[in-house]
Amino acid sequence: MRPLLFGVLGCSLVLSVQALYSSSDDVVELTPSNFNREVIQSDSLWLVEFYAPWCGHCQSLAPEWKKAATALKGIVKIGAVDADQHKSLGGQYGVRGFPTIKIFGGNKNKPDEYQGGRTSQAIVDGAMNALRALVKDRLSGKSGGSGYNKQSGGGSKKDVVELTDDNFDKMVLESDDVWLVEFFAPWCGHCKNLEPEWAAAATDVKEQTKGRVRLGAVDATVHQVVSSRYGIRGFPTIKIFKKGEEPEDYQGGRSRKDIVERALDLFSDNAPPPELLEILNEDVLKKTCEDSQLCIIAVLPHILDTGASGRNGYLEVMMKMAEKYKKKMWGWLWTEAGAQMDLEASLGIGGFGYPAMAAINARKMKFALLRGSFSDTGIHEFLRELSVGRGSTATLGGGAMPKIHAVEPWDGKDGQLPEEEDYDLSDVDLDDDFQKTEL
Repeated sequence: MRPLLFGVLGCSLVLSVQALYSSSDDVVELTPSNFNREVIQSDSLWLVEFYAPWCGHCQSLAPEWKKAATALKGIVKIGAVDADQHKSLGGQYGVRGFPTIKIFGGNKNKPDEYQGGRTSQAIVDGAMNALRALVKDRLSGKSGGSGYNKQSGGGSKKDVVELTDDNFDKMVLESDDVWLVEFFAPWCGHCKNLEPEWAAAATDVKEQTKGRVRLGAVDATVHQVVSSRYGIRGFPTIKIFKKGEEPEDYQGGRSRKDIVERALDLFSDNAPPPELLEILNEDVLKKTCEDSQLCIIAVLPHILDTGASGRNGYLEVMMKMAEKYKKKMWGWLWTEAGAQMDLEASLGIGGFGYPAMAAINARKMKFALLRGSFSDTGIHEFLRELSVGRGSTATLGGGAMPKIHAVEPWDGKDGQLPEEEDYDLSDVDLDDDFQKTEL
């Protein structure tokens, strides 16, 4: 019977050692599943003890910790993590011994070490000192933060979409846009390093793709349903989502430049070629050129010189180049020779040499002219030089965008010469001299 009795006593001893805190205490039991929600996303000041149930000093601290929690109830939050059971959570905050107490104040991602005494009075005093410091910082305009929905480190996160279990399907899976989604944990060092790069890239990508590629972020410690669905095991994990396709892992670099380049690749893979517009009025030229880094303008021969088939041939060349360079997000325009003489004059191409092509940078009021042939090869060489920052440029005539005249759109047909009018001369009296001469 003694072995059985010893087994029962041993089991009871283990249970009593583990139960340092219970739900009836004012100490909040913290685990990896609730830590971010309770502590990191909270505006409250937290004192958190990382303990091990077998630790004698932890057992001695427990009653004092409970008293302090009761005294501070509604003022400062007191929590406890069984770091022996939840080793990963302790490791995230550099816990090396027990008990370790950390103060989670203004900047929840960088808690302070508690250095005070281990009595309930000392703990309360330390908590109130930390609380006063937090209030003082807030009055002076200092504030900490965590996650992508707050400001930290001076960077704006406004263009990173905060994704949750509730909004993920609607925002991402049902969207026609391409999504790059980061699954992160607030305590993860690599995630903190990525955060400013991700935020800056989100702004660049939004602008350069006109919102057709979006960057989002999921706090995987809180939104575990969607994180589990995609098998997230480490942080940060980045996945690419396209409507109707299985998500793929992002394999690129973690710098702002790397992220933007990958996003633009995704955009160009999925985007239609830019629209090729005829310059019909001032608004067409202004909007296209102001919204694009460059606008490529062709001045095509008069329809009487080429006919519809000839003009369509030139337009097909332009469309092919627009498709080839669509990743650049340039604008593409054309006009007929003689229709926009002010534009031709400002580019120095008026009156001859059609078809002609120019690339205009409306922000710098600079332009470059196609010197080669108006062909796939000639235009490709011209645009390739521009895309790498080479090529001869000049200032737009007058230093401003030229005046544009409203014209009727091309109807897609061959041109027709104006019909000559017939004149009826039957009622006209010819003078005698003229009649005699004719006779």
